Amino acid sequence: MKMTFAKICAVGLIVGVGSPASAASTIIGNGLAETCSITARLGNRDRSAENVCTQALEARDLIQRDQAATLVNRGIMRLRNGDYSLATADFNSAIQIVPGLGEAYVNRGAVLIKLGQYEASLVDLNKGIELGVEEPAKAYFNRALAYEGLDNLRAAYFDYRRASEINPEWQEPKTQLVRFT
Repeated sequence: MKMTFAKICAVGLIVGVGSPASAASTIIGNGLAETCSITARLGNRDRSAENVCTQALEARDLIQRDQAATLVNRGIMRLRNGDYSLATADFNSAIQIVPGLGEAYVNRGAVLIKLGQYEASLVDLNKGIELGVEEPAKAYFNRALAYEGLDNLRAAYFDYRRASEINPEWQEPKTQLVRFT
């Protein structure tokens, strides 16, 4: 059975190598929600970290933007743990609360990459890029994975290159670009 590079990368998310990148949402100044944000950025896979996000949401003292961002951050943790339906539900809820939250679309696109649904992932990734995200290099990297999953190597190359230009210190896009030379 032939496995495309993007599918291999998507599988790599669980082991932490060559995986779609998650774009966390920053929250400052609200105890549990802020801890959830930091934990998502650090790549924590611990279920107790996910529970912190749930506690922040259950406290019901978050403004809409922070509630949506906390859903995105919890969704990222669920994505990393392979809980794709729960992650998708969190990203969908975030989009319902704040339709302009690019990170929700980028991360839902990452789930779709993991599921091998590359066309659908492109729709979400393009929307996330259009709306703007805190870490655009990750959005372009994920879009490159989706293009590669569709065997559009030219588009994949340009998005890996764009990700590398946006964040020259991030090694993963450079590693992927080496394969094209």
